[in-house]
Amino acid sequence: MANAKEIQDRMKSINDTLKITNAMYMISSSKLKKSKKMLTDTEPYFFTLQSEMSRILRHLPDLDSIYFRSTDEIPEEEKRIAYMVVTADKGLAGSYNHNILKIAEEELAKHPKRQLYVLGEVGRHYFEERGIEINKQFHYTIQNPTLNRARNISEELLEDYRQGEFDEIYIIYTSMVNAMQEEAEILQLLPLKKADFHNVEIPLDVRREELALRPSADAVMNRIVPDYVVGFVYGALVESFSCEQNARMMAMEAATNSAKDMLHELDIMYNRARQAAITQEITEVIAGAKSQKRKKKR
Repeated sequence: MANAKEIQDRMKSINDTLKITNAMYMISSSKLKKSKKMLTDTEPYFFTLQSEMSRILRHLPDLDSIYFRSTDEIPEEEKRIAYMVVTADKGLAGSYNHNILKIAEEELAKHPKRQLYVLGEVGRHYFEERGIEINKQFHYTIQNPTLNRARNISEELLEDYRQGEFDEIYIIYTSMVNAMQEEAEILQLLPLKKADFHNVEIPLDVRREELALRPSADAVMNRIVPDYVVGFVYGALVESFSCEQNARMMAMEAATNSAKDMLHELDIMYNRARQAAITQEITEVIAGAKSQKRKKKR
């Protein structure tokens, strides 16, 4: 058994760690509230965009647009696919980064003709260490996502897509299922599928008369779709940021609870060690007194 001094030193170290995990929990809690408000504040605008796209497609089902082209005729192994992977800038967030990178590796292994876009330092280090080529690293912090960052990222992806650099774009990120659960997933960003807009619920106050699209339906779509993609990317960044903070909160809470359990066990060990030391001292005093008593009798 360790002596009382060693146990005290270990308890001090755990207490210092406990203060850090508590502070990180509180910081992540504050950031989570902020990110949820950001998403709530911007949802109405992008919902309206989605609704308008649904209306246009309903009136013009045969609309031919580069953003809605079909890739079904391209063999799977021949498709040129771009993956945008969104990870955190740091760890200490449970399995948050692991789940994202696992999906990314599986997808990259399936498609030899792929390009990789990465946002987040953890993802960059991960792929670089494994010798996986990164076509573009967005040098933005994943913390506190902004609409301007989402627009810059989207414009670069859209420009490469319009120039025919790849056939499909997928985004791999973490979505918030509910207040306590998040899930890493992969979604197709481009080309869009008309069927995905057929089931969009149109608000009752939206008028449904025939549309007059000027100068043309294609021109209108070329203006609306990029904004929709920006909204999708921004939503993914905000959700990823929220999920990261939620995962870090849970990880720090688990670490805090483990530290408290360890402190409880160490406290018992310390009391036992102290009691053993006291017992040892009493035994030595009694043995000394008896020895002195025997000497006096002689």
